[in-house]
Amino acid sequence: MSVAPHHRPGHEAPGTFGPEPQPLSLLINGEVRTALADPATTLVEFLREALGLTGTKIGCDRGACSACTVWIDGEVAASCMTLALDVRERTITTIEGLSSEGKLHPVQRAFIEHDALQCGFCTPGMVMSCAQLVDHNPNCTLEDVKTAISGHLCRCGTYPNIFKATLAAAAATRTGKAK
Repeated sequence: MSVAPHHRPGHEAPGTFGPEPQPLSLLINGEVRTALADPATTLVEFLREALGLTGTKIGCDRGACSACTVWIDGEVAASCMTLALDVRERTITTIEGLSSEGKLHPVQRAFIEHDALQCGFCTPGMVMSCAQLVDHNPNCTLEDVKTAISGHLCRCGTYPNIFKATLAAAAATRTGKAK
């Protein structure tokens, strides 16, 4: 059964959009952001080109590498496979919005501490998936981490350090040292 999303002030009501570019407002990282978009604009294009939020990467542009991973209502999603207008009533979190009050998310800190990146191209998407896992399951196992990043492609091969970093962030979260 489909349930109509709750309408938030500052967001357009669902309906006709386009064919010409029109103002589109989305709730991104806790702030309503508005820019012009046409109906075929993907979320990653809207984030990077219209809003200048370039932390989310475009890798394959077909949902195969997960470099473009963001959260939509707290769940991981490939932003290259999502039309921007389809998330008008949703909450979007990008890598730029993952830190809180000037403090890095525990997974971001652990990626730095455990050298879990090399070229950094996959890192934002990888961090978003690992952070979602840690936030929802601080008792995660190595198998849980592998499952969470199973759709991610790291050409540099830093998977072992990504595993260590994510498990360390989960442990810090469990013990309260992540704050």
